[in-house]
Amino acid sequence: MKDIDRFERKTPPDQEIKEAHVWRTEEGKPQLELDAPTIVQYRQPDTRTIYPDGVELRFYDENRRVQTLIRAKKATSFDDKNILTASDSVVVIDYTNGDTVYLKDITWESDNDIIYSHNPVRAVNGNRVTYGDGFTSDGSMTNLRITRQRGTIEFND
Repeated sequence: MKDIDRFERKTPPDQEIKEAHVWRTEEGKPQLELDAPTIVQYRQPDTRTIYPDGVELRFYDENRRVQTLIRAKKATSFDDKNILTASDSVVVIDYTNGDTVYLKDITWESDNDIIYSHNPVRAVNGNRVTYGDGFTSDGSMTNLRITRQRGTIEFND
């Protein structure tokens, strides 16, 4: 009976997309580019989009240059709430200041224009490595701040 109940409870996706490449533009200018091997969308019980095989997001500046890249092995977008959570080996590369941030997970609340994590982070910039307990940034990743910074270790090759 347990196997039958589990089979009946599993809801098939409403839509599944393979090898997705999506652009979001405003007045013809790119703002966001998304690449994902698989996108699975559900409408019930709540509207959500799942990226089970990973996702890569590229944010563009007004000159159409990649400003920030976010890569994760898994992600879920809660479409009704305009929230995206990414987990499992998250990497954020800020091309403007040269920071690469390694995280366990991040949350992007687009309505509040904030991206954050409350888990440990490691940021690398040149020969500096900074550790902290989390980070916050605006939605375009132009104002990245490490919270509860533990220190910076400089190293030479």
